[in-house]
Amino acid sequence: MTESLNDLLAALHAERVRTWDPQALQVNVRQRRTLVETADRAAWVKAGDQAPDVRLTEVDGEELTLQGLTAKGPVVLILFRFATCPACNIALPYYARNLWPTLKALGASLVAVSPQVPERLAEIKRKHGLEIQVASDQNRLGRAFGVLYEFDEASKAAAKARGGSIGETTGTGTWELPMPTVVVIDRTGKVVFADVSPDWLVRTEADPIIEAVRELALVAAI
Repeated sequence: MTESLNDLLAALHAERVRTWDPQALQVNVRQRRTLVETADRAAWVKAGDQAPDVRLTEVDGEELTLQGLTAKGPVVLILFRFATCPACNIALPYYARNLWPTLKALGASLVAVSPQVPERLAEIKRKHGLEIQVASDQNRLGRAFGVLYEFDEASKAAAKARGGSIGETTGTGTWELPMPTVVVIDRTGKVVFADVSPDWLVRTEADPIIEAVRELALVAAI
């Protein structure tokens, strides 16, 4: 049993409850609750879908395509928000510790994908010394997978009061971000596992992802 990502994220929320201004906390909680309640789950990526062959820019400069990645083996995509997102700074190191070593042994790739422009996105890879690939896609995958959301008015107002917008942070110029999403794609480009969380403080644990990739490895061995 690996460590629990959602326990780590629950601890982040508990710290916010203890230290944040109640009004700021309420804006955050309401936005996440609204996303859970209003999410169009029918539009989300699901097993059986064909993944789009979008072009990704790895923060170290390499250009990636899903076709090129799947030619080598299964691919796990982790869609996340941006480099300074606190929850993402918990999630990506968690996946690097608990997911990547097993995926590498199984011959699978792991790519963490954000809409943020590469020159800003590189911060999260450098900060944690991540060996996994971290890539920018300008929300192409988020749109294709049906998992984009836009800040509500209260969250927009709070961001502006802090002196900016999420579009300025990401470099995209929009208020859109992907919901945390994990997609496992086989060598034919077919999605075999997909998990989407509209609440960014609830995310996919490593074990079900590993199970999905192991099943692919077993099928390939038959």
